[in-house]
Amino acid sequence: MKDNIHPDYEFVVFKDIASDFAILTRSTKKSEETIKWEDGKEYPLVNIEISSASHPFYTGKQKLLDTEGRIEKFKRRYQKN
Repeated sequence: MKDNIHPDYEFVVFKDIASDFAILTRSTKKSEETIKWEDGKEYPLVNIEISSASHPFYTGKQKLLDTEGRIEKFKRRYQKN
């Protein structure tokens, strides 16, 4: 196998900026920012916009669309004259 072809697979903290939720995991993602984690060590920090802590499907704050109104609008538009 060739040497030095795989990216570094290291511990990284992903932080949801919408809900202040963070998780420590391993990734090949690089970042210039760092954060001090619960174990006292510093890890690279990757900010993300949405996670399971802020996604409407997982939080139960999902908006339901007015499907009945859309169907009626479709029928009115394409009904036979």
